[in-house]
Amino acid sequence: MHHQPSRRTVLATAAATAVTAGAFAAGVPSAQAAVPDRRLIRAIIARMSRAEKVGQLFVMRVYGHSATDPDPADVATNQSEMGVSDAAELIAKYHLGGIIYFSWAHNTRDPHQIADLSNGIQRAGLAHGTPIPLLISTDQEQGAVARIGCPATLFPGGMALGADGDPHDARAAAHVVGTELGAMGVNQNFSPVSDVNIDPANPVIGVRSFGADPQAVAALAAAQVKGYQGAGIASTAKHFPGHGDTGTDSHFDLPVITHSLDEWRRIDAPPFRAAIAAGIDSIMTAHILVPALDDSGDPATLSRRILTGILREELGYDGVVITDSLGMAGVRQKYGDDRVPVLALKAGADQLLNPPLLDVAWNAVLDALTSGEITEQRIDESLVRILELKARRGLFRNPYVTHQGVDRAVGIRSHLATADRITDRTVTLLSNPSRILPLPRRAHRNLLVVGADPAAPSGTGGPPTSVLAKALTDLGHPAQALPTGTAPGRAVIDEAVAAARGKDGVVIGTYNVTAAAAGQIALVEALVATGVPVVQIALRNPYDIAWLGGVAAGIAVYGWTDVSMRAVARVLAGRAAPTGRLPVAVPRADDPEQVLYPIGHGLKYR
Repeated sequence: MHHQPSRRTVLATAAATAVTAGAFAAGVPSAQAAVPDRRLIRAIIARMSRAEKVGQLFVMRVYGHSATDPDPADVATNQSEMGVSDAAELIAKYHLGGIIYFSWAHNTRDPHQIADLSNGIQRAGLAHGTPIPLLISTDQEQGAVARIGCPATLFPGGMALGADGDPHDARAAAHVVGTELGAMGVNQNFSPVSDVNIDPANPVIGVRSFGADPQAVAALAAAQVKGYQGAGIASTAKHFPGHGDTGTDSHFDLPVITHSLDEWRRIDAPPFRAAIAAGIDSIMTAHILVPALDDSGDPATLSRRILTGILREELGYDGVVITDSLGMAGVRQKYGDDRVPVLALKAGADQLLNPPLLDVAWNAVLDALTSGEITEQRIDESLVRILELKARRGLFRNPYVTHQGVDRAVGIRSHLATADRITDRTVTLLSNPSRILPLPRRAHRNLLVVGADPAAPSGTGGPPTSVLAKALTDLGHPAQALPTGTAPGRAVIDEAVAAARGKDGVVIGTYNVTAAAAGQIALVEALVATGVPVVQIALRNPYDIAWLGGVAAGIAVYGWTDVSMRAVARVLAGRAAPTGRLPVAVPRADDPEQVLYPIGHGLKYR
């Protein structure tokens, strides 16, 4: 049975709701206000049609930089995937409760454009049927996952903050990010990652996690919740009940977590408990199997035992539960796309994120509501949570932003200085047997930077440069950039060896080195064989050094963005001291059961 979404524009209903929203806003003096009177929320819900109620549950992607005038290619994609031309039509047709921004969907060109897009989305939400502002979300975790780039202020990701280990820094970073997102009209960040990463081979979490120590992760997660929400936006702890101990990526398959119930309570639960204690607005589910928590074979996203029995009843959480993307393979293997959203709601989810086919998912939920499989009372419970979150974040009072607000907040000097200061404290010196670091200016005047550090045109007509090479050059260590990528062949290796001749040192950026990374290992071996000192920098996972012998020094920076490259350059040049400590253990390459460097390892300059 197919239902056409309601396009009601009954002026009396809209006006009545606007009055209610105004009274509602009057009781919410700030974005950090206490939860408003639920009677006002229920009054809004009582005026909503079933179609509007269903729409409020969905958070959806949309293509384009503008809510009403996207580029023709984005119009075509929207038509193909959702049967609409733009965000405004999508919101009008499905009464959506939220929109998620992606760079690949062309939503995030620059801060002023993002602000205009956000305002257009909010105008669309307030123009149709029952006027309700939207939650506008994104994944601005920092580090490996950041949907909005420069000139917004960028920080290193979770594991780098774990290496710093200071909750005050984690909170400060989140406050800066939250302030800038809010200025651009993004009022919900899907961060912090609260998974405890204890599997070095984890392909989907890894450096997105704060580390492998549950208590340390819990402290940093709670700090970031307070930072984001102190800046006035919603924070989202993810991925419940814990995605840190798996070698499988839930984007492409269904991971199985083999922790016992006691292990789950000891390892995975503490960060979520801490986030809840810190007042977290929303928690995102994981598409994983955890047999010790639910042996039904259903992923956590669809498990009533996990979402209601454990999250709500055992942990006492009464905020918004949002699914991870319903387009991921981990949640689509057992049931069809028409059943997944229905089962997620029955399990205890409130928001349904980014289904692959919105029409199928939306109508399936409306069918379930019409048939009585899901009661209206159950839907209303989710609506109360969602609308309370919107009210708590000030959206009923004023959902709009301005260019002036963007200019006062995004990428300002004080924020950039905070990012540099915190990032300096994340750089971790793992080995320095020859005491080559810090680089003495006179003995190491000419350097070669190779590896995965991306080179870019110099802009001067000269040879390519890179952020790291330029930063070293600016600090008095002239550096030539020769990007060799993550899988260099023999010709590239020979070119690097030739370029190393006559240099005072080589700095190589490695990226996720394992036994399969034969090219990177061979490159390091060939450079070491030249006799020129080689300094290795792990640009993502800190485990690389276990596979690389003979290097003069090894450093972990847990990320490859500009802010991390500038920080490691300062450490190499002795302008900043290495103070980072490993938040995970680095196992030996030849015997993974043995630890090469334990949690907490990190050298200092003497």
